[in-house]
Amino acid sequence: MPERPPSSDDADEQPVTAAPEPGDQPNGDAAGAGRPVMPARRPSPGPAAAAPATAAPATAASAAAQGTNAPQGAAEAPAAETRAAETRSAETPAADASGPADPAEAAEQAPPESPAARTVVGQATTAEDPAAPSPAGHQPSPQRPGTGAPQPGPAPRQDPGTTAPQAGGAPAPAASEPGPRTSGGQDPTRPVPAAPDGRDQDTVRVPPLSEQRTQVLPRVTPAASAAAPAGGAGEQTARIHTGGPGAGTAVLGAGAFGAAGPAAATGPGGPGGPGGPGGGDEGGDGESGDGPQRKRPVGLIVAAAALGVLALGYVGDLVLSSGSVPRGVVVAGQQIGGMSRAQATETLQAAIEPRAGAPVPVQAGEVRSEIDPKAAGLQVDYARTLDEAGEQPLNPITRISSFFTTREVGVVNSADDRAVRTALEQMAPLVMKEPKEGSVQWQGVTPMPVAPEPGQQLDVDAAVGVVEEQWASGEPVQLPLIVEQAITTPADVQKAIDEVAKPAVAGPLTITGEGANATITPEDITTALSFTADPQGPVKLKPVIANKTLEDIAAPQLASTEKPGVDAQLDFAATPPRVVPSQDGRGIDYDATFANVLPILTGQGERTVAAVYANKPAEITTADLQSLGNATEISTFTTGGFAADSGQNIKRAAEAINGQIVQPGETFSLNAVSNPRNAANGYVEAGIIEDGHPARGVGGGVSQLATTLYNASYFAGMTDIEHKEHSYYISRYPVAREATVFDDLIDVKFRNDGPTPVLIRTAWTPSNVTVSFVGQKMYDVTSTTGPRTNPTQPQVVNIPAGQPCSPSKGSPGFTATDTRTMRNVQTGETTSKTRTVKYNPQPIVQCGG
Repeated sequence: MPERPPSSDDADEQPVTAAPEPGDQPNGDAAGAGRPVMPARRPSPGPAAAAPATAAPATAASAAAQGTNAPQGAAEAPAAETRAAETRSAETPAADASGPADPAEAAEQAPPESPAARTVVGQATTAEDPAAPSPAGHQPSPQRPGTGAPQPGPAPRQDPGTTAPQAGGAPAPAASEPGPRTSGGQDPTRPVPAAPDGRDQDTVRVPPLSEQRTQVLPRVTPAASAAAPAGGAGEQTARIHTGGPGAGTAVLGAGAFGAAGPAAATGPGGPGGPGGPGGGDEGGDGESGDGPQRKRPVGLIVAAAALGVLALGYVGDLVLSSGSVPRGVVVAGQQIGGMSRAQATETLQAAIEPRAGAPVPVQAGEVRSEIDPKAAGLQVDYARTLDEAGEQPLNPITRISSFFTTREVGVVNSADDRAVRTALEQMAPLVMKEPKEGSVQWQGVTPMPVAPEPGQQLDVDAAVGVVEEQWASGEPVQLPLIVEQAITTPADVQKAIDEVAKPAVAGPLTITGEGANATITPEDITTALSFTADPQGPVKLKPVIANKTLEDIAAPQLASTEKPGVDAQLDFAATPPRVVPSQDGRGIDYDATFANVLPILTGQGERTVAAVYANKPAEITTADLQSLGNATEISTFTTGGFAADSGQNIKRAAEAINGQIVQPGETFSLNAVSNPRNAANGYVEAGIIEDGHPARGVGGGVSQLATTLYNASYFAGMTDIEHKEHSYYISRYPVAREATVFDDLIDVKFRNDGPTPVLIRTAWTPSNVTVSFVGQKMYDVTSTTGPRTNPTQPQVVNIPAGQPCSPSKGSPGFTATDTRTMRNVQTGETTSKTRTVKYNPQPIVQCGG
């Protein structure tokens, strides 16, 4: 037992020390170094003086029960131990109130022990009976006199009497000493029962096990491992519990039992003992003391419960939404997710059908138009549209996300592809725009840059699918375009200005002739100098001098220096017609004169050019007319009603073809004779048809000469090789018997299948133009025009403000036929050929819309 200091009332009592156990060494030995002896605590004087007298019988009974083996001085031990027990019982409240004052305070670093727990280092815990006998063999310590003050022991032990207040404020009883060891082999850990004294014992409240705490104490190194220092790395930690009321659980230091280790404890709390492992629960709550209670895994339970709730929600949502449109689906701006197929169909029909019969607005670039859905065979397939929405998804993540997201599903249509394509092909000419190359524009004599612009055309193949997919959306359908980039760049334009345009107008140009001169001013030069894109040349924007323009300016000034030639004539007054011979002249060869004028205009030298003279034969020679034989006028055709600017271009082209002779088997081409129809060849800007609607361009109006030439060849019995009608009908031309031209793309070609040559003659006035064929007549030709059928209404085209625009009221489109009947004048054989022509409606053009 640890020492307990005498109270202030018992200063003559010596401290009681525990007798060494078998195998233990006296205090201070290495074997006993692991058993600290707790310093004594001074009890309060009040409770010690008031100790009950009933302690004496209990002490006497304990001495009697221990036999006669007690050593000398045993008679004094029971009384001293009794007083010590009384002192312990009485001192507890005061000690607890003031806190520990001894080295046992170090034990407070561990978690606090349960109020009912008591520990004795090196001993087993016995019943908490204040009347329990002290073990025999304990002698008062001779080491120091009782001074009434705590004396330090060899090594501090935890004080078994240190207790914590109970919940009710009463002190817990101190643990009694273990039973004595006997020489007869009796279990030294078995407690000696206290003799009953016939009176009620004090009742101590033991808290339930759930209120008790676990105290972890270091395990003392056994004697066999004495080499390891106490409190060092060799110590182990045991976890203890209180088994029930009156019984504690002890952590037994291995050094208390010697090298052989601890004997099996059968007392309360020990193995096999009451409250211990394998033993009964003597007065306890039925819990064993061999380990801590484990807390239930609350987190896992909560997670499992949450998972279960989610699983139930998933299954419920899947069941409730079975057969309906997946959540979040939007069709044509309508939220149909979560609806049944029947409800979704009704919703879509209510939203789409009102506009399904209305014209479908379409837009390609800046051109807007409309398509008739009925004519194009456009219908909504509601069943296939809902099929495109898909089935209910099984993926839980997808289902959860569908609460917060939407998914657009296109309308599935049934359509007549051919009808949709036809509608788009009618719109294609309105959309088509050729790339606009960079150029130089004159403001007076100041050159200004014109930036290049890309061209575009309607991608009809792709547009068919776009219209069929989006026509029911209610929004204008954006049609795809094919974009074609220009050849030139802004840098090319600026280079042309700096290196050509500005030097060319730096001063006038003088043409010196035989007896007269001509002056071409900078203003005149601006009308003759132009620029054209040259994809193959080293300079992408190539300067071009219009020799014909310079000739028209210089010729009147130099006419006095020339002698013109006279063309051969046919005198139809004679029978047969007589050929009047031609006369050659002498004049200026302007092509040779202006061959090198550009370097003179852009160079640093004198700005003077000498006129080049040469003999000039007549345009129609005597030989030309003689080759015709007995020639007569076999056909003639006249058209009129053109504007002044168009008339100038018509005159220029008529001059080019006048006097042309088409030999037998030869094919004549209008483009080959009149091209290039540009400013360099004397053509000006006039009206044209561009992208299906009126516009303006250099060389405009020549199509009227093309129509006049085609009709003259038609009635002369020439074989038609190539011609193309205008895209929409022009009222001043014959229905289904007219033609247009466009640079090298559209031409008028015919072949002379007769045995003799044919001469082409032209006559121009400011109001009309006439083309005649002279030769030997082979056929009588008549024309029959069929009725106009399949009318189509015009579309409205809005040209944005700032772009070139020629407004038009439009006209309907239609289909017509023309039948040419030819009767051979020699054989009487008749042949007929019918041509069917489809005219598009002329669009209603609105400018600035």
